Amino acid sequence: MLRTLLSMSIGAALLGLAACGQSTGDRALSGAAIGAGAGALGGWAVGAPATGAIVGGAAGAATGALTDEDDIDLGDPIWD
Repeated sequence: MLRTLLSMSIGAALLGLAACGQSTGDRALSGAAIGAGAGALGGWAVGAPATGAIVGGAAGAATGALTDEDDIDLGDPIWD
């Protein structure tokens, strides 16, 4: 139970960072990476980290692509 709660808490915190960057591509890319990491943690808690990473990556990419910097602005991505 504690393992699941910890994983879900970390995943929720990471999803808040799912849309860093200025362009749609930057936001989708960073969202996919962060979502995959959060999804892998959540999936690990239930025994399916690969599935969690795939689902989390897709959700993060969609979140990043569907938001703009007026919605969530965390500054320039590290690769700029």
